[in-house]
Amino acid sequence: MQTFKHARRVAAAVVTAAACGTLMAGPAQASPSPRHGQAHAGSAAPRSSVMTEVPPGIPGLDVSGWQENVDWDAVKANGAKFAFIKATESTDYHSGEFDQQWNGSYRVGLIHAAYHYATPDSASGKAQADYFVDNGGGRTGDGRTLPGVLDIEDNVYGPDKCYGFTPDQMVSWIHDFINEYHARTGWWATINTFTEWWNDCTGGSTEFAAKDALWINNHGTSPGTLPAGWKTYFVWQWAETGVFPGDQDVMNPEVLEQLLH
Repeated sequence: MQTFKHARRVAAAVVTAAACGTLMAGPAQASPSPRHGQAHAGSAAPRSSVMTEVPPGIPGLDVSGWQENVDWDAVKANGAKFAFIKATESTDYHSGEFDQQWNGSYRVGLIHAAYHYATPDSASGKAQADYFVDNGGGRTGDGRTLPGVLDIEDNVYGPDKCYGFTPDQMVSWIHDFINEYHARTGWWATINTFTEWWNDCTGGSTEFAAKDALWINNHGTSPGTLPAGWKTYFVWQWAETGVFPGDQDVMNPEVLEQLLH
């Protein structure tokens, strides 16, 4: 198990404008080059512009090993309704902050989901799905835990953003993960990605949109054009910093209703 106590990310300050309920986000500072396990949802997300107001939807956050000792009471008091939490990466990394983040978010009443950061060149989709399920991504019947997330985006550890895979190979790898996760849990995983990567590295595959909800990464004033196949998003990661620890997200209430039922 690895921790991030040696590599805390510096985030720009954010203030809440009480009179109008807006969030003012300063420019994000560059993170150090990641080592194995340090990638997180939105590591390579497009940053088209600075959002100055919280977008419509249910407010929440996503966190990873970069966020140590999260004050979940403060997170809830600031209005968060959900949290997505990094559990695993490849088949040999489990976040040292996961237990605190998972239990803390549950304790204060948030909806939550675990996510797995995929590195397709390190192990098969099936093997990574099994590792995820065995280390925090499994199903519970508590009514507040959402399907786990496959976070698949630019390769931040090497020069080839598609991990050396052809589009057909990438689609096959994703199917292996999704199908094994479904076999183990009965859930279809949410997919976290961004449009350019998806269209380039899967060839614009439309094979997942019917079953797998979309968590889109795009830091700007809108989620932008969605990846091929999806008509709407479940979650939109819209900023790297904000009133909550970690990344700032909003959730589509209509899709949430479908997933909870």
